[in-house]
Amino acid sequence: MTETIVNWVIAIFMLSSGIFTLLAAVGILRLPDLMTRMHASTKAGALGVALMMIAAMLHFNDLVVMAKALAVIMFILITAPIAAHAIGRAGYFVGVPIWVNTVKDELFNRYDSDTHRLRSGLETEEELKKMKTSNKDKPRIRVTTKK
Repeated sequence: MTETIVNWVIAIFMLSSGIFTLLAAVGILRLPDLMTRMHASTKAGALGVALMMIAAMLHFNDLVVMAKALAVIMFILITAPIAAHAIGRAGYFVGVPIWVNTVKDELFNRYDSDTHRLRSGLETEEELKKMKTSNKDKPRIRVTTKK
């Protein structure tokens, strides 16, 4: 009787995992721009993997498998948002177009494409003047195109 209940719980976790992973895939295909696609893949994908690892822990019922599954869950939950942030930021700075119906673009007036500097918006007038005249604000690496 107990095994049957555990098997049903495992099936529910696996089915939920598949649904969330499918939602992540559909989000990548259907959403309009890089930022929203990354949001869908990060949130739904991480939840799908976590549910799958929980199902594996219940299925194998072994301490080593549980430890490894928890390590995978922690790794995904820690690295997925960081990777999504880094990729999204790089995409924005490279100039990947955002969706035309985007309501809020907080970086629009804060990123200087000439110096590749991002202002926080909390700088004083003196700091802004110093940034404009300082040689430290020039990018260390110049990207040039071959003609």
